Amino acid sequence: YTPADNDRRLAGAFLHAPDAVIADLEDSVAFSAKEQARVNIREWLQRGQAGDGERWVRVNANVVGLDDIAAVFTPGVFGFCLPKVSSASELVRVDELLDSLEARFHLPSQSIWLMPLIESAAALVALDEIARAPRVLKLQLGELDLAADLGIQPDINETELSPLRMQVVVSSVAAGIVAPVGAVSSNFTDDEAFRVTTERLKRSGFVGRAAIHPNQLPSIHRTFAATAEEVAIARSRIQLYESSLAAGTGAVRSSDGHMIDEAVVRSSRRILAQFESERGQENR
Repeated sequence: YTPADNDRRLAGAFLHAPDAVIADLEDSVAFSAKEQARVNIREWLQRGQAGDGERWVRVNANVVGLDDIAAVFTPGVFGFCLPKVSSASELVRVDELLDSLEARFHLPSQSIWLMPLIESAAALVALDEIARAPRVLKLQLGELDLAADLGIQPDINETELSPLRMQVVVSSVAAGIVAPVGAVSSNFTDDEAFRVTTERLKRSGFVGRAAIHPNQLPSIHRTFAATAEEVAIARSRIQLYESSLAAGTGAVRSSDGHMIDEAVVRSSRRILAQFESERGQENR
């Protein structure tokens, strides 16, 4: 996340090698600065360069967000991050607006993505419908707002957040969309705590994590990148299983004593897909 009222920060955001930058028009921008932030975003999107990551924009909630989208839209935008979404109907209205904007700018239909932020009890109740709404690529948790809405006070291990996180993971998988993005941490000075909580998100099925400071990016990249050992094991298990199938058998025992079947191979394929995606990012 990069505040859009600071054109210098926005211009240099990709120097820190994130996979994506979300230019923020919402909470990090004062009301008096929002119009200038819109101008900054339009210019930033128009300056997009090959090799940069995805360019997202977090707009404001509700009707103001629709105005934001119309004001900043240019062909350089990858998608819009929508805060405080509570129902799929809100996403349908955004979809209709984007249909008209894509037509105006001669872009392919349905080429602009949406990333709803899950930040309320209402959003959790409507989670399955939100995940299946038009253009939704992935979901992102807004845990600070969510905790405030629910009146919970997470402990140091974030135990109280675990079932909420799993709801988002399950709904994402069931809807067939990309695995969700973990919430930001407002503490960017405790590197060890950030590493621990980021690793917990990975084990819980998240595919990445949002950051509010460049110092958080190395920890996120190290945690979610497939290691050389993970890739080697995944390839070995896939090859062993495919050889077993070719020989007319099914599950097979690996040399290290593990039973390899279709469920294990599905996880191995996911690791390889992630690795290939990371290589693609590096070669842009």
